[in-house]
Amino acid sequence: MRTSLLSLAAAALLLTGASIASAQTTTTTTTTWTTDQGAVIREYSTTRHDSPFIDPAMKPVVGMTLPGTVTLYPLPETMKIPEPDRYSYSIINGQPVVVERTNRRVIYTWQ
Repeated sequence: MRTSLLSLAAAALLLTGASIASAQTTTTTTTTWTTDQGAVIREYSTTRHDSPFIDPAMKPVVGMTLPGTVTLYPLPETMKIPEPDRYSYSIINGQPVVVERTNRRVIYTWQ
């Protein structure tokens, strides 16, 4: 009986530790993105001649992780947001997206 309780306690501690570690790798953004910023990114990418990523099967949505084949670019310097070095952008099928650099996760899209 005592061994069973010890086993249950150890399992509970392991699960708690795993969930804490998982929570620490989750990132959130508090930046509010506007329609104007999407237009700025579109124009900026055009003037820089950035290559858009074209794949009709890919529909970028918030939360998805972009594959390494998608090129990320630094945000325009004119965009005044907190922690601008934390983010990049890409143009996917004509749609600008903002991506967290560390994990390549899409955090905002414009239509």
